[in-house]
Amino acid sequence: MFNQTKSSLCVILTAVTMRHIFLLLLPYLDVCGIQAAANLRVCAFNLQHFGESKAKKQDVMQTYAKIITRCDVCLLQEVRDNRQKALPQLLEHLNKYDLQHEYKAVASERLGRSETYQEQYVFVYRANKVTVTGQYQYPDDKPGDVDAFSREPFVVRFKAPKTAIKEFVLIPQHTSPANVSKELDALYDVLQHVRRRWKTENIMLLGDFNADCAYLSKRSRGKLRLFRDNNLFWLMPEKTDTTVRDSTSCAYDRIVVHGDTLANAVVPFSAKPFNFQMEYRLSEEEALKVSDHYPIEVLLKNNASKVSFSLFLVSLLIFSADESLSLMAILLKVG
Repeated sequence: MFNQTKSSLCVILTAVTMRHIFLLLLPYLDVCGIQAAANLRVCAFNLQHFGESKAKKQDVMQTYAKIITRCDVCLLQEVRDNRQKALPQLLEHLNKYDLQHEYKAVASERLGRSETYQEQYVFVYRANKVTVTGQYQYPDDKPGDVDAFSREPFVVRFKAPKTAIKEFVLIPQHTSPANVSKELDALYDVLQHVRRRWKTENIMLLGDFNADCAYLSKRSRGKLRLFRDNNLFWLMPEKTDTTVRDSTSCAYDRIVVHGDTLANAVVPFSAKPFNFQMEYRLSEEEALKVSDHYPIEVLLKNNASKVSFSLFLVSLLIFSADESLSLMAILLKVG
């Protein structure tokens, strides 16, 4: 009878101890990277010719909603909304799909050298997570290199109070495949322009750079100021495939961060493509109706990530030791 009571007591105390340990772990889960949803997800997605025609396709819009609502901030590229009808429809769809957040958007003017083909950069964001504190269209008029871009960057500054970084700037770029090296090198001038204008170092460059395969060789990339500057960190792994087609494997889409402060605010190894084809079990044909690119993403640490992981380990050890001593004392009394 005594052994049975002692065994039952041990089971109860072990369960209580495990519950206590879980409660201790809960505030620190984000430090371990377990509670990734608490971090700020920044994405970039080339929608591939998004306009009124695509906005009428409910299956495509539903997939867009699933993808974009994963993100706290999402750069959209190849938005070709001539009559300004498709983007409002997309926003309406996002807000109906995800009732827990309010989605807003800030968009560039229509950009492009040709009157018949123009695109917009659009940032869709969760209004309860970030606030737009500044925006401007880069003046592509540098002496000696006027009109360097087919689609000059639309620069936006965000305030994100729940992140470790607090505020950051996003510079989007969708390069012309015929002019990748020149446009990426000119993007370095945009970076310097933003640093001077807004007196900030926390800058992220992102988008469909076409920075791989036939459009940009490793030799050409090595000559770029954007690549040679030691204060710039290219986050996407070299052999990443950001394309949907099985016949291609290219890291066209990129994320580059400037400065140690922003680099340290990035969750390690979080920069990656999101394979929506695999996630939503689509055929290649179905996925290509959505886009020929995968969206890319990176996580920025939240405030809790500032907590020392060493402190977490010490606390756990002390707590566990205390629990063990209490358990031993109770068992000795029972004995």
